[in-house]
Amino acid sequence: MAKVAFIGLGVMGFPMAGHLKLKGGHDVTVYNRTSAKASDWVEKFGGQKADTPAEAAKDAEFVFTCVGNDEDLRSVTLSETGVLAGMKPGAIVIDNTTASAEVARELEAAARQKNIGFVDAPVSGGQAGAENGVLTVMCGGDEATFDKARPVIEAYARMVGLMGPAGSGQLTKMMNQICIAGVVQGLAEAIHFGKQAGLDIEKVIEVISKGAAGSWQMENRYKTMNAGKYDFGFAVDWMRKDLDIVLTEARRNGAALPVTALVDQFYGDVQQMGGKRWDTSSLLARLDRK
Repeated sequence: MAKVAFIGLGVMGFPMAGHLKLKGGHDVTVYNRTSAKASDWVEKFGGQKADTPAEAAKDAEFVFTCVGNDEDLRSVTLSETGVLAGMKPGAIVIDNTTASAEVARELEAAARQKNIGFVDAPVSGGQAGAENGVLTVMCGGDEATFDKARPVIEAYARMVGLMGPAGSGQLTKMMNQICIAGVVQGLAEAIHFGKQAGLDIEKVIEVISKGAAGSWQMENRYKTMNAGKYDFGFAVDWMRKDLDIVLTEARRNGAALPVTALVDQFYGDVQQMGGKRWDTSSLLARLDRK
């Protein structure tokens, strides 16, 4: 059992912290900007809540962060009440936020100055993956720090891998989102095409899902897409945030991402349709609109 702090109890963080407490058996203290959410977590899982990130991180061996974006991350780590102000030397920050590689490197450098370890560890698997404790975790950092952090991370993961130095986890998550954007658009176009052609989508998917066209998105989303229901996963607003990170990095490193840029625009159309909180499979709604 380790002494653990978890900062950020959103859709992902709430169950992830729960797995650290129940499955991992760790002593967990939580902090959330909305204190009532932290109280709800303590009522459900036990543990303690703190009034600031620094207070939560005091004496913790491992401090997890899972917040909205780069600025949120800087606020809960680098501010006077941030986790680095409360952590002891030798402790480790594990950041599950999907953020930029730049901020990961910045935080790793700030942590190193205090003799604190840092691992950028964005996740994939969505709300269901978090709730079921089967997330894929893509890590960046030095090998010794990762080896210490991995057994703790495994409480909410089915796959944990070290991708390279600080920032590499975030870059890997960007690749993940590039793949998803293209696959979901392709699936949306296929279903739209099939409906226009008068095909039985259920029968078609039953066949093509067993061949080269098969994918996680097809297996898990085609039924809800075909039914015009889009409240089953990762929200469009979040995907646009992630794709903005991707496209910003691509401008920096010179990568050409024409399909990703186009799908990002399509998600902008979905937002304009009122679909900010629809899941990412709602690209079909854009095609099906009359």
